Amino acid sequence: MSDLKLMATSQGPSFLAISKNQLFAISEKNQGTLSSYQIADDTLQLINESSTFGNHPCYVGVDPSGMLAAVANYRSGDGAVIKILSDGSVGDTLFTYQHTGTGPNTNRQEAAHAHCSVFSPDGRFMYVVDLGIDRVMGYPTSGENVGTGFVALQLDPGDGPRHIDFHPTEPMVFVINELSNTVVSAAVVPVSGVFALIDKQSTLPADFTEHSQCADIHVSNDGQFLYASNRGHNSIAVYKVSTEGGLELVQIESVRGDWPRNFTLSPNEKFLLVANQNSGNIVVFQRDANSGKLTFAEQEFKMSKPVCLKF
Repeated sequence: MSDLKLMATSQGPSFLAISKNQLFAISEKNQGTLSSYQIADDTLQLINESSTFGNHPCYVGVDPSGMLAAVANYRSGDGAVIKILSDGSVGDTLFTYQHTGTGPNTNRQEAAHAHCSVFSPDGRFMYVVDLGIDRVMGYPTSGENVGTGFVALQLDPGDGPRHIDFHPTEPMVFVINELSNTVVSAAVVPVSGVFALIDKQSTLPADFTEHSQCADIHVSNDGQFLYASNRGHNSIAVYKVSTEGGLELVQIESVRGDWPRNFTLSPNEKFLLVANQNSGNIVVFQRDANSGKLTFAEQEFKMSKPVCLKF
């Protein structure tokens, strides 16, 4: 990796999405904004900005066509779908949603908290993971039209779901639960878009009793391995994914830092990079494609509060 270079400035950027030659960034502030940048050689050129119509957004996802952006506002428990114009700018707001409800964790689930907004691989549904109400909500999508929301998956009380990732080839999805420190695999019912629970496993060693909370989740391109990060235990949990969607723990590897809020696989998946927010370092691991296991690559890069990594 080359030396760090400043590409753009933004107030409280906390999540990114890349589509075609555009980079989209949300600013996690009281009145959230979504910014669109043109990626040109080694520079980012700001195109324009839009409101996220809520407080403290924490996620932006782009649909497969590259024409829709979905934002999730954590603090206000709501979000929006925003049109992406042909020049890469963000345009009109096509749809907004507001979640309501609570969960048993009175400190973290006193209200709805939308934490992730992604589109299904076929673009037929938008899914919003809500930590505050222990639900993954689904919204049918057709072109620029977004339909009425439904409960795609009801998690166990107090799970506090945070992020999801889809299997690359099979109708399966994986959910990471921040508050219960667990990962869930589920089948995607093709017509209705609902999720049917397959398996649920802890991300922590059985003898660990201190505070920890999950963060990010990714599945390998071959669909055989699942990776999940633990903030507190400060580790990456690695699972073997069976053809039926069962999860078998393979490894729990230290991230050599504090608070792994985000991580990513390199394009060739030979490496996994972890963003440790509190210790200010990006740590590189080699990945074995056959076993899924991670090995520290003797490389790390210093950076102030890294919270999102995208290739």
